[in-house]
Parts: sequence; structure tokens; C-alpha cells
Amino acid sequence: MSQERLTMRKIREVLRLKWECGLSERAIARSCSIARSTVGEYVRRAEAAGLSWPLPADLDEASLFRLLCPTREASSSRIIPCPDWSVIHTELHKKSVTLRLLWVEYREAHPGGYGYSQFCEHYREWAKRLKPSMRITHIGGEKAFDYAGQTVPIVNPETGEVRQAQIFVGVLGASSYTYAEAHWSQGLPNWISAHVRMFAFIGGVPEIIVPDNLKAGVTHPCRYEPDLNPTYHDLAQHYGVAIIPARVRKPKDKAKAEVAVQVVERWILARLRNMTFFSLASLNQAIRELLQELDARPMRHLGRSRRELFEALDQPALKPLPERPYEFALWKKAKVNIDYHVEFERHYYSVPYTLSRQTVYVRATESTLEIFYQGQRIASHLRSTLPGRLSTQTEHMPPAHQHYQEWSPDRFTRWAQTIGPHTTQLIQAVLGSRKHPQQAYRSCLGILHLTQRYGEERLEAACRRALPASIFSYKGLKNILAAKLDQAEPDESSSVIPSSHENIRGQNYYT
Repeated sequence: MSQERLTMRKIREVLRLKWECGLSERAIARSCSIARSTVGEYVRRAEAAGLSWPLPADLDEASLFRLLCPTREASSSRIIPCPDWSVIHTELHKKSVTLRLLWVEYREAHPGGYGYSQFCEHYREWAKRLKPSMRITHIGGEKAFDYAGQTVPIVNPETGEVRQAQIFVGVLGASSYTYAEAHWSQGLPNWISAHVRMFAFIGGVPEIIVPDNLKAGVTHPCRYEPDLNPTYHDLAQHYGVAIIPARVRKPKDKAKAEVAVQVVERWILARLRNMTFFSLASLNQAIRELLQELDARPMRHLGRSRRELFEALDQPALKPLPERPYEFALWKKAKVNIDYHVEFERHYYSVPYTLSRQTVYVRATESTLEIFYQGQRIASHLRSTLPGRLSTQTEHMPPAHQHYQEWSPDRFTRWAQTIGPHTTQLIQAVLGSRKHPQQAYRSCLGILHLTQRYGEERLEAACRRALPASIFSYKGLKNILAAKLDQAEPDESSSVIPSSHENIRGQNYYT
């Protein structure tokens, strides 16, 4: 049984590569940077659990973990006999001898010895000082990508500013069929779009991609478990390919790409050295013309061109392109706020209120934004560029908030009209006294609910008395009704101002 503990994301990737892509356990192990026995173990566990691809939509990460990774009792400490690694290394050079066969023989002699994964790990640690070069036989459909070290200057025709363009290079392993294009930078959008155009150029999809460890493709380089950029992983799932990043500072892992870069620099970029380009489009047009010539030129050591070898070796092994090309999507890890919204580029999108304070993943394309929790999509919105605004779906709100959302200024006004004109004027004044009408909803509700205790006629009379005094609050109306001021006759004499009086100066006083 494997001694490695994998994340649920990596387990899903193992099952996808096995059941959807049909890769061998060895290829999956290389793609995911885990032991081949670990791949076989998790595939067997999934089969024993009755799983198949695609996994059930309602199977979250916690349930999948319980199915595949039951809790094991901690093994007691014991002394494990160590094999003679020099003998193991010598035996491996014999025909048909494998590490698994040597491990079986070792366990027959020592039943309580290392498991297969530990056996292999200890041997590799012992043999890491031995670094013999190995000539790799590439199979049809295998591919490697890289960026050329040499750049090409592009001159801004208006300002004269010189900007260096980066050159992306891709090559097929079996035929050395080469692709190249220029970018402004090695950023994630350029890296992903180059893959999409590369697949369209060759007219198919390979089984394996061997990229360099640039930041756009590999977030955290590691010899054993490199973490792919989520967008790059998303592209791999869309096209159904396995990604096996080259080890850090190990150019031999992608020797084909290194040679292709050298060929592009010598036979394309060197021929453009005396030309001046004023746009990225003109540079790419020149690259395409020389690229066609490069792929059509016979190679001296084989006597055949790259295109001929591509048509004979790589093209038949390529998988068909999907119905639509990959749409670039950004991924972001986010935490749901207490108002059940997540922030993406200063806009706020709702999720089910039960997920408040939980960590989710956001996937944003040019037009849509999707939110995932434990591998399940929980929300989908049209993408908005309005900063500080909310995109809220009613079904995501708690029942109390849904009921509150049903209120509007028009509804309060219509309700007040059923009571009387003075009540209508006062409600409109209350709504207009706040910066945002929603801030006045509770006051309006309180005022209109006074009819339940005092009746509509008294509320209408209280509003008639409150309007001249600019009393636009629930407490003010309640005090009027409680003191029965609405029932008192107004003292008109006290409100009449005499036309002449010894304390009244008159308008001529100020002229």
C-alpha cells in the first residue's frame, strides 16, 4: 500500500488521466510526480469503491476522501533491515530486471521490510550521485514547450521606444515539428494562448506536455510534486492532456525543446537580425514565413523534413481537437465574507449564505464568473466590471433577506396611497430624506404599521399635523398619536402672524 498521502485534487487528476486519457500508470506517475505504485493503489481503491469517470457530480472532496483514504492505524516502531543498495544497483543493469522484482525478492527474504514506495525512494536517494545521461526515445504525440533566450526588438513608430518581444517555441518529440510565435511577455495570458494556437497549428492534441518551470505554468516548482498554475491545469483538463514539468535546472528533461530553441534562434531569429519591426503582428508574420521553410527543409542526419516526419509519426498519434478552443480563465482563492459575497476585481458576487466565512475558488472568464467549493460549482454569474457593486442572486440569500429584498419605494408609496394623501406625502418625504432609499425602509414599515394600533384615520390626521412641522420619523408620528395631538383642533389664531407690530421691522428696514 502506498505510503504517500495525496491531495484530493491530485487524486482526481490521477483518475482523470487513467480513465479519460487512458494513460499508463508510469505516464501518470511522471505527470503527477508520484510513485507508480501510488497511482495503481488509488486506481484500485477507486475501482473497489465502484467509481468511474466522470466522478458523480454530488461527490464532494470530503466524501471522496472517505471512500479512498480510510483511517489507518499507526504502525508500531520496528527495526527494518536495509538491503545492499550496491547489489540492487548492479542487478538493475541485467536484462528484464526491475525494481519491483528486486523488491519482491527482498520482501521474501525480509517480510517485515520496506514497502515498495519506500524501497524505491531509499534506492533513489542512494543512487542520486549517479547521473548517467540517457538517450530518450520519443513516441508520436509527445511535445515540449519553452521560451527562447533571445528576444527581438520592436520599435514604436510614434515614440521610437524599443521593446523586446519574447519568442515562444514548441516542438513535437518524434518528428521535431516546430512552432514559434512572438509575445510581449511570458505572462499567463500569453502562455495559455500560445498553447491554444499551437494545438490549432498542429491540428490535434498530444498525450503529454513537457513545459519549463516558468511562473505562468508552474506555481511552485518541486522535483516531486510541482504545483501547476490553476489556469494551466484547467487548460490541460479541457484538452485532455497530461502535464509533466521538467525538473528545475534539468535541461535534459526537455532536450527536444532546448534543441528546438537553438534551431529557431539560428534559422529564424538570426535571419531577422537586420530587419526592423514596428509591430508584434509584423514580427509574427515574418516568423510564420520562415517557420514554414524550417519545417519543410530536410534534416541532414535523417534526409527527411520535419513536416514529412510529422505526417508519418506524430499526426496519426494526435488526439482530435475539442469542439471549441479553450477560453482563458483566471483562478483565484477567496474567502466568503459574512454578507455571503466574494470579491473579484473590486466587484462582489454572491454565494449560498450557508458558506459564509468558507474558502472557495473563483474561475473568471471574459464573460462569466464561476465559484467552486470542494470541487463543486456552487454559483455562476455574468462577469461585471463595475467596482464596488453587487451581483446577488435571490436564491443565495437567507429567507429573511429575501423577504426584505421584496420591498421597494414604489411599494411603500402604493401602500400609503391606500391610507390618504398626507400619509403618502410623509412616506415620500421619509424616503427622500435618506441618501439611499433602503435606509428608510424600516422607518416606513414602522409608520405604516401604526395603523394596526391607531387606525388609518388617526394616522392620516397625524401625518397632516407632522408635515408642517417636518416630523419625518416613526418616533415623531408615534408621539403625536400617543399624545392624541392628531385629535386636537389646531389653534389657527396662534399661527397667524400680525401684519404690523412694534417688534416687526418690516422689509424697508434693510433697504
